[in-house]
Amino acid sequence: MHIEFNYKNLPASDALETHAREALSNHVGRFSDRITRVEVHFADLNSTHKQGQNDKRVLFEARPTGMDPLAVESATDDFHTAVSDAVNKLQRVLTTRFERAATH
Repeated sequence: MHIEFNYKNLPASDALETHAREALSNHVGRFSDRITRVEVHFADLNSTHKQGQNDKRVLFEARPTGMDPLAVESATDDFHTAVSDAVNKLQRVLTTRFERAATH
């Protein structure tokens, strides 16, 4: 599973990338042989100069092998919480998608 990171309105962060890699490994690592790539998009919706409620957005776009891509997102007040929330959503969606594929 290849992981790519994209940033909008904020500089790249090794700490965020490490947190996202660990979260992906812990929550969807069991599917790594069935996913070709995960794109992680970090965005500060109000830019780095302004504060706002739920202005930190994380979007995970997963590309399962032989299936349509899927995306989940979370917007909260900080990126670490948004990563945790989004990766939990991704785990649920992937579990459902792979279980459905197994029954058909």
